[in-house]
Amino acid sequence: MSTKQATALICGVSGQDGAYLAKLLLEKGYEVFGTSRDVQGASFKNLATLGIKDQVQLLSMVPEDFRSVLVALRKSNPDEIYYLAGQSSVGLSFDQPAETLQSITLGALNVLEACRMMDKPMRLYHAGSSECFGDTYGEPANEITPFSPQSPYAVAKSSAHWLVNNYRQAYGLFVCTGILFNHESPLRPERFVTQKIIQAVKNIAKGSTEKLRLGRLDISRDWGWAPEYVEAMWLMLQQDAPRDYVIATGNTISLEEFVATAFAQENLDWKPYVIQDPALFRPTDLLVGRADPSGSLRDLGWKAQTSGVDVVKKMYHSIY
Repeated sequence: MSTKQATALICGVSGQDGAYLAKLLLEKGYEVFGTSRDVQGASFKNLATLGIKDQVQLLSMVPEDFRSVLVALRKSNPDEIYYLAGQSSVGLSFDQPAETLQSITLGALNVLEACRMMDKPMRLYHAGSSECFGDTYGEPANEITPFSPQSPYAVAKSSAHWLVNNYRQAYGLFVCTGILFNHESPLRPERFVTQKIIQAVKNIAKGSTEKLRLGRLDISRDWGWAPEYVEAMWLMLQQDAPRDYVIATGNTISLEEFVATAFAQENLDWKPYVIQDPALFRPTDLLVGRADPSGSLRDLGWKAQTSGVDVVKKMYHSIY
């Protein structure tokens, strides 16, 4: 890349990862554009929380509308594109399967096709998901582990993953997928169970009589710290050749341990406050999510610094 200022386009800049990535790229001297479906109507709360809203050039873009995508790319003319847009909740995907498939799969296809049509080469990062692996029965998943999606969200992410691979092979584009395992931060909305837990404990500690209603407590996940994961995204686009990578901590804990750790921050026993509600069980749910992130350490020099119960503690004691 030349000495001129690099330009990045972050599709889905208002979300957790988009906000942290924008902050990272601004610190690295990038000119940063960010998209949202409706720039005029969006609050961009996460960008404001990080104190960077005025530094990001915002564009409206509807991922399912190819013309909208092409206009956004032509306006920003980026060197690097980070496609983080799309419906991001596994649970919600069972209620809104069509919207999930369209926003994730068709959105990724439109961005790929727009990249192919641009006059200059662009590097594209696509946000994949560990949900694509399905249940590996405790075996750690790496870049060659077969996909076995078990939710509409996972099906959509798997489809988008294979589209990225196809465009890389068919057209020689520099496009790659980060297969990210769960990663959390204070910027997570409360529809995610991790933030739901954190906020409930804080409310209870202040005297609330509410109960924390959860689904299965025996599931286990590899939870990491989101601000670290965006560094891996950037590193993937700095390599000589495009490859897909598993991004994770390599450390798995149960949801019960997550809950217990959150309550322990207030010296509380979690059991009197938690109700396991069968209504919150998903039609299918992965029992254990386990990762082998050795590829990202070997090739990218990236390794998670925060994992397991330390993620819970950092979420709980964050200043925002």
